[in-house]
Amino acid sequence: MDTKTQSANKTQFIAPPGIAELHITHLFDAPIDLVFKTWIDPEAMPHWWGPAYLETTVEHMEPKHGGRYRILQRAPDGKVHGFRGVYHTVEAPHLIISTFEYDGYPNHVSLDTYRFETRGNQTLHTNISVFQSLADRDGMVATGCESGVREMMARMEKLLQQNKGEA
Repeated sequence: MDTKTQSANKTQFIAPPGIAELHITHLFDAPIDLVFKTWIDPEAMPHWWGPAYLETTVEHMEPKHGGRYRILQRAPDGKVHGFRGVYHTVEAPHLIISTFEYDGYPNHVSLDTYRFETRGNQTLHTNISVFQSLADRDGMVATGCESGVREMMARMEKLLQQNKGEA
């Protein structure tokens, strides 16, 4: 089994029936400080966020209470996908609470809670996204985001392994 497949298998993606939430977990083989630092680093984000076939640009990223972020992804056909949100809580290295909105589906905002917990020499990442409606959550799932999430976690895992010596 290749590294990408192993990493994707460490990712759980659950859309609980009848609940307007997504639950995502991944156990990273890296210490919590490195995982958190990489998660909020605008220079690192293009190397792990989203599918690799898209070119990711961080327009701005202010990981602090009231800070904003804006991320653009350019597809090979030139189409640009924009994402934005506001940070409500950033408590290093354990917690981030922020909103998430895709330009292609405006006015459908999720509230995302990211938790990072030490598990020996590893870090358990848990993300719960709460949507405004079950239809919004199901619409997100219908985009095929599960495969993107799995690829994203695998890309993050690879980047963390490359940067482990710097922690």
